[in-house]
Amino acid sequence: MTDYVQVSTATPAREQAVSLVQGAVKARLAAGAQIIGPVTSVFWHLGEFGEDEEWRLLLTTTRERYPELERYLLNAHPWDNPEVIATPITGAARCLEWIKGSVDPTSS
Repeated sequence: MTDYVQVSTATPAREQAVSLVQGAVKARLAAGAQIIGPVTSVFWHLGEFGEDEEWRLLLTTTRERYPELERYLLNAHPWDNPEVIATPITGAARCLEWIKGSVDPTSS
């Protein structure tokens, strides 16, 4: 795994997505985030097939800060069992430096 990850989850409403990413970025758990939507989601849940409209969240962080970001997302999320997935990423050195500096809790 690289030292950087992109974390994805989804919410049922735009306002919930904005609230989640604002909390994560303000707490320096994520360097930044994008909210995409609405998107159509097709899934199995609790043994039933479903389709619904959701708002997709993409957050960037370091592997080191990921456990805290995951904990925050699971605790603050409107769903009881949200999908939270971390995908290793690579990128331009300046971008990765920005991510690292942005999630440093000692940064001002």
